[in-house]
Order: sequence, then structure tokens, then C-alpha cells
Amino acid sequence: MRLSASAVGTFLVLAATSTFQSAQAFTAVRGPLSTAATTSSAPSSPFLPTFSRVRQQASSSSSSTTSLSMSFSVGIVGATGAVGKEIRQCLEKREFPVSQLRIFGSERSAGKTMPTEKYGDIEVELFDVAKARECDVVFLAVSGDFALEHAEAICKGDDGAVVIDNSSAFRYKPEIPLVVPEINGKETKKSKLIANPNCTTAIGLMAIWPLIQKFGCKRVIMSTYQAASGAGQPGMDELQDGTRVYLEGGTPENSIFAYPLPFNVIPQIDKFQENGYTKEEMKVTWETRKICGLADDFPVSCSAVRIPTIRAHSEVIIMETEKPVDIKEAQKVLDEAPGVKLVDNPDELAYPMPITATGQYDVEVGRLRKSLVFGDYGIEFFVSGDQLLRGAALNAVLVGEEMVSNGSIKEKATA
Repeated sequence: MRLSASAVGTFLVLAATSTFQSAQAFTAVRGPLSTAATTSSAPSSPFLPTFSRVRQQASSSSSSTTSLSMSFSVGIVGATGAVGKEIRQCLEKREFPVSQLRIFGSERSAGKTMPTEKYGDIEVELFDVAKARECDVVFLAVSGDFALEHAEAICKGDDGAVVIDNSSAFRYKPEIPLVVPEINGKETKKSKLIANPNCTTAIGLMAIWPLIQKFGCKRVIMSTYQAASGAGQPGMDELQDGTRVYLEGGTPENSIFAYPLPFNVIPQIDKFQENGYTKEEMKVTWETRKICGLADDFPVSCSAVRIPTIRAHSEVIIMETEKPVDIKEAQKVLDEAPGVKLVDNPDELAYPMPITATGQYDVEVGRLRKSLVFGDYGIEFFVSGDQLLRGAALNAVLVGEEMVSNGSIKEKATA
């Protein structure tokens, strides 16, 4: 029987919305850090068990950049979209060294004022390549077509800006670095144009890479459960609006997703390829190989599914390893890895979930166990990570921080 009570419908829609806006309230109590000087902990929640295995890492993805003494002119193209908004907020929260923040938009947005917490009210400028080139670094949170048309022109020459592109436009070009800073940050020294990886890849690799380093790897098999946020703000809006319509007895409409997403799962993200995989699934294969420096034929397989959650992607990952796996060693490796939060206490029902990963910089990893398929030479685990942060905006800002640190971003001389 379909629910029809408006009170129930309102509660469920608001609950979904709260996952997007206020996930901090659901974060379980964390145990103490191994660093004695660090005493902060997340707020507890009446909905989740208290457990000692979960902790916030003192890592590059949870620290600020206050040690950076220089400051830079920073531009954002696409700052009104879901990822663009998060880039701006990451710049503010992480204290990226910004001397001037410039927001570029379309004719529809130009002239409007965007309020910011740290930089005051900023007037949106009509995008122009020449204006963008005046910046020291430009973050692109726009379509691949836009990036292909303008990115190289923005960064061309010694007087061009560094460009960090969130689209897929340049990810597979051999000469363009595809970067997750904790894995291959040194690649940022090779180009003024840097590609940000696909959200699914970035989240999964935060756990995969430390395990590759410890145990080696022969193959990776991944199944993903991806939130509506993967389709940006329109995707999140379609899920919330459709959920409300369904609970009120109507039939949800769909324009963003192939089918209505409320109370459904859709085993398709992006277009199908000739080999039967979708492009989203192949992105994981292509990008994992490139970022980790693996062979072009290294076996990586992914099945990607869209699920009716607002924000944060989850993944089941299976690795066949070169060395025998000791689960306690694997837990230790992940517990110490930058950008990772180990959430792995089955006795207290502690494991990664979208509701606790939402709004968090670190990727949650748990459910670690030896693989029944690969035996001692295999490990299976579950991850959840915020698609808009670790899978997009945060990674882009971390790339910028890496380039400031290694001198790849330079202040332009002023007259």
C-alpha cells in the first residue's frame, strides 16, 4: 500500500534533505587520535552506536593551509553550481591563500552579487578568457564542452593561469595530469592544466591506493551505489521533488535520470559503450590505471548503480592482491592513510554510510574482510565518500594546495 499521509511524506523528504544539509548531526562519536595533542571529536548521534574505531585523521585532507605564506588571485567558473559552491566553501574553510576571489559566469549570472562568508559580496563577472588569465589559478566547474573550448586558452603561455578542471574533457589525454594529490601529487609539476578525476574513482582510490602499496594488486572489482548528487543540483532536486510527489500519491517525472529515482535503483550511469559497460564504469577503469600508474591492460571492472540518496557515493570494492592479506594490517594501513577514516567495528554496527560520510572531507572505509573468492590473496571492503567534496571540489582544492606547496602556482607580478 502506498503511503499517502502528508505528514509522513514531509518527514521523509525533510529527512533526505537533512542528509544533504546537516549530516554532521548524524556523525558517530570518534575515538581519540593517536596524536596526543589532538583532542577534538565529532558530535554524537542518538541514531548511531558509539564506537572506538572511528576517528578523524590528522591528514592533508582535514588540515588547513595556514602555513602557506603567499596569496593568490583565484577564479571560479561555474560557482553557482553544486560543485562550484563547494569549491568556494572549501577555499574558505581550508584557508587557501586567496588575495582576491573572482567569480565568472554566463550573461544570465553576470552582474549578480554572490555573498561569501570570508571574502564579502562578490559581483559575478561575465566570463572572458582575458579576464580569467589575469588570475593565478582558475577552477573550472563547468561542462566538458566549455572546458575544451576555453581551458587551454586560459593557461597558455607563461602569463596564463593555472587551470584545475573538474570535467572529463582532459582526463584521458596523456599529456594532461589526472591527479589525486595523496597518490600522484608530483604530477602537478608537469602542466599548468590539471584534470580532476571522476567522483567515483577519487573516492574509491583513497582506500585502494594504500592497500596497493601494502599488499600489491592483481585486479580490482567495484560495484558502486551513487547518489543523486552525481547529477548535480538538478539531480538532487529531481529526487526530492519526485519523492514528495510519490508520497502524495502521484507519479514522479524524470528528466535528469533515465527513470524516476524515488524508491528505485537504476543500473545505468552515463551512456552504454560497445563493450556493454557504461561510460561511468569505464571511467573508473581508465582513471584508476592512469592515476595509480598501472598498466594499460590492468584489470579493473566496475558496475555503477544510481540509488535514491541525496549525497555521498558508496562502493563495494574487491581486490585480488599479490601478497597475503592480514586484515589487522590492512586496518592499520587504512587507519593511518591520509584522507581516510576507518569505520570498521561490526560488533557495534559501525560501518561506512552515506548519512555519516555526507559533509565529511575524509572517505569512510569499513567492512574489511578476506575475500571468499581470492582467499588469503584477496580483500573486500565498503567505502562511502561525499561526491561533491572528496569526489570533486575538495580534490580540486587539494590539487591547488599541492601546486602552491611545490611552486607550480605563482603570484603574478603587479604593476
